[in-house]
Order: sequence, then structure tokens, then C-alpha cells
Amino acid sequence: MTAQPSTSAPLVPDRRSLVEAVVASTVGTTIEWYDFFLYGIAAALIFPHLFFPTFSTFAGQILAFSTFTIGFVARPVGGVLFGYLGDRVGRKSTLVATLLLMGLSTLLIGFLPSYARSGIAAPLILAGLRFLQGIGVGGEWGGAVLLALEYGHRGRRGFYASWPQAGVPLGLLTSTGVLHLFKGLLSEEAFLAWGWRIPFLLSGLLIVVGLLIRIRILETPLFVQLQATQQVAQAPVTETLRRHWRDVLLAAGTRLNENACFYLFSAYVITYAQDVLRIDPAWVLQAVTWAAAVEFFTIPLFGLLSDLWSRKGICIAGCLFLAGFAWPYYALLETRQPAAVMVAVVVSLAGGHAMLYSVQASLIP
Repeated sequence: MTAQPSTSAPLVPDRRSLVEAVVASTVGTTIEWYDFFLYGIAAALIFPHLFFPTFSTFAGQILAFSTFTIGFVARPVGGVLFGYLGDRVGRKSTLVATLLLMGLSTLLIGFLPSYARSGIAAPLILAGLRFLQGIGVGGEWGGAVLLALEYGHRGRRGFYASWPQAGVPLGLLTSTGVLHLFKGLLSEEAFLAWGWRIPFLLSGLLIVVGLLIRIRILETPLFVQLQATQQVAQAPVTETLRRHWRDVLLAAGTRLNENACFYLFSAYVITYAQDVLRIDPAWVLQAVTWAAAVEFFTIPLFGLLSDLWSRKGICIAGCLFLAGFAWPYYALLETRQPAAVMVAVVVSLAGGHAMLYSVQASLIP
């Protein structure tokens, strides 16, 4: 967290710069979360067979999700590291770095040999690459949010800051869509042998697209003003923890329920459908794809509503909604009917989760 700016009025960006900044943050976030979610879906469907074949089905699934968990362990490390750099050298430079780190880590997973070829080295390298993914996405979220927020802070703060959040369902949409496409086009044997690698290798192309967009943007007006007035914090992390530790804990609390619900609704539900309900996981994968498409629109909508009403009010409403929807969610899944499964997944993600996630970008900063 940087030092407070002076009382003089901050520089006001023109509309074109504002739009470019919002687009750059949204596109970059989409690419980052495409990579992050792609791993989660692969951990549910593919990695137990390829990297933990000597274990039982249940143990292999647990180990695959354990490597998935490593990304969450690394995310605070990325947040601290790139948060510090963002407050010292600027938002733009750190966002380019996080995009490269995430994209290259994902690209390397696409080239990784399986356990059958490399033995124990394969899952160990997989875990290491997942750790780098976590550092990348941990630094990306805060930087992308601040980029949009600091450009649009004078206008509709909740609306502008919600667009990087909308990159999350867009990343989920592209990752599930690409996997669903290749899983449908190829036989099961071909998909497990080499087809699963293609979505990971596509990350290389996405890196180029993201970099071309992000390199065009300028540094945020608020950070430029801090540099001009020599008010850039010397020890951003230390100052934040010393002066605002209560706010840090509250922010972590607001992320806790949202994160837990999101990965339950988007990743674990695929395994639940396959191993517990004994239904085709492709149904759920398709439902998650549709839910992500709808949530891309509902997140900015709730962000706009937070400008008109209350960010805290939207957040509380989302918590109450998800608490009330817990039983209907599982009841709909237990019917084992495609339409009911679709309703459960879409409502949980595009409804309850969107309410929580949309306002975090403007509420926490």
C-alpha cells in the first residue's frame, strides 16, 4: 500500500486511456485465470491418470488436488512480492511480469512428460510449475484491480473495478470450453495421450496477445502523481501490516468464503459428478462453461449496482444467498438430470458467487 497522495487533485485520465486500461486489465486477467483454471480442471479429470497412476483412484485424485492446492499456498507470496514491486516501480511493469510468469509456467506443463516416462520427477516438476502459477496469479489480481481502479476512481468505482473480476469467468469459460472441445473431438485414449496438452500449449499464443495489449497502456495517474510528489512508500508491505493489520484480516475474511465457494462450484463439482453421482462429467463441464458465460455479464452488473447502492450490502446479500442456496444446490445435483445440474451450477456461479466477487475489487482497496 502506497503512502497517501497529497491533497492536490490527481491527474484525470482521458476516456481513451481509461478504456485501454480497463481492457488491458480484463484481458490480462482472463489469460492468467485461463491458465490457473485449466490446471484445476486437468487435476480433476487428467492428472490422476498421468502423474499418479500407481495409486488408487481416490488417492490419485487427492494427490492431484494437492498439487492444485500448492497454487493457493503460493498466491500470498505472489501478492506480497508483486504488491511490493507494484508500489515501488509501478503497476504496468509488474503486470507484464506476472503475465509472463504465469504463461511460461503453463506452457511448460504442456511439455511435461508423464509418470510413465519420467517417474517421480514428473509430479515433482508439476508441483513446482504449479507453485510458479500461484505466484503469478497472486501478483496479477491486486495489480489488475488497482490498474482499473486507479484509472476509474473518480467515476463508477465499483463498475470499473469489476471488469478485471469479469476476467475470471472469462478465463474459466475459455479453459473449460477448450478442454470440452478437444475432449469431444478426440478419443479418450488420444486425449489422455496428447490431446490434453494442446490447451496448455495455447497459453504461448495468449502470452503474446496479452503482452501486446499491456505494453500499450500508460502507468496509472495516481501512481504517476505519487512519483512526482515523492510519496512512493519505501517499505509498502511493512507499512501495510503495521498500520492496517485489522483491514488485512478483514480483507482475507471476505476472500475466504468467496474462494471456497468458487472452487467448489467450478472444480470440485466435476469430480463430485464423476465419482459420487456417477454421471458424465461432460454435463457439468458444459454447465460450468455456460455459468462462466453468464457470470461475465453479472459481475459488472453487480459492480454497477454497488455504485448505486452499497458494496458492503451487495457482499452481505451474496453471503446470505449462498447460505440459503446450499441445500437446493445439492438437491438439484442429486436429481442427476442435465437441466437440474445446469441450473445448480449456473445459479451458484453467476448468482451468488458473482455478487461476492464483483465488489471485492472496489471494497477491499
